[in-house]
Amino acid sequence: MITHDPLRACHVDRNRGDGAVHDPRNALDPVVVVFVAVTIMQGDVVDKLRELNDQSVHCVVTSPPYDDLRSYKDNPTFDLNGTIKGLYRVLIDGGVVVWVVGDSVINGSESGTSFRQALSFMEAGFNLHDTMIYMKNGPAYPSKNRYYSIFEFMFVFSKGVPRTINLIKDRENRWDGLKWSNKRTRRDREGTLRESEWNPSQGGKYGVRFNVWKYAVGHGYSTKDEIAYKHPAIFPEALAEDHIMSWSNEGDTILDPFFGSGTTLKAALALNRNAIGIEINPEYVKIARERLRLNEQLFSEGVPA
Repeated sequence: MITHDPLRACHVDRNRGDGAVHDPRNALDPVVVVFVAVTIMQGDVVDKLRELNDQSVHCVVTSPPYDDLRSYKDNPTFDLNGTIKGLYRVLIDGGVVVWVVGDSVINGSESGTSFRQALSFMEAGFNLHDTMIYMKNGPAYPSKNRYYSIFEFMFVFSKGVPRTINLIKDRENRWDGLKWSNKRTRRDREGTLRESEWNPSQGGKYGVRFNVWKYAVGHGYSTKDEIAYKHPAIFPEALAEDHIMSWSNEGDTILDPFFGSGTTLKAALALNRNAIGIEINPEYVKIARERLRLNEQLFSEGVPA
């Protein structure tokens, strides 16, 4: 079943900064208006991916069920290779998949699920563009014989060279305002110390983030949407927003093939992207649909009837 929800958005040009929502019927309005829509598909991920057109998706942000860490009811396991093949087909050339996954401890050993899945993507033709870390503010299950685990992997796969790269620059640069020398020294591959010119992009008040991103998680932190916590495993809205901004542009189409409570769908719509979600569990589809309805003012305020 494919449902096209009438969640369309009218957004302002963020560079204008006046906070107004503009009427698209006004031909004299200089602000570019972007209309976006969400498509919800209920069913098996591999089957539903077949219903999408080739190269119709710009970016995928998702966290699949893994290692039975939570009860996913109708979808405790899934066809990994079939899913990867389907994602490769529907992605545009240069499209990106953000795959958020971790490992559980089974019979005294970490499962290694994350690494096996990453290798499966690479064997299917994806590039492993970056191995990022999603760092949490505390452990879900403190261990008695291991250092507390507070991270998951965020594998960033690309279909060829990424088409869109909007690196977030919010890391405070401690060297800003200080006098810089004209040269810097670095060691080459052979270990020889060599002088090189400063890269102008390394200056400024803020620099590009490192690839370890920390988020506060838990009730009231991952999202303010109370209904979302009916799902057993949600990730922070900010995580979805940051990746969507990094690897796509306004008007692009974002896919979450395991959308759960609808975090990626909400983030995509709020950022002026189209959203497609696939979910096998009808209870989670209901949760996500209601969550989007409760947040509809974020997307459709000012849209003419």
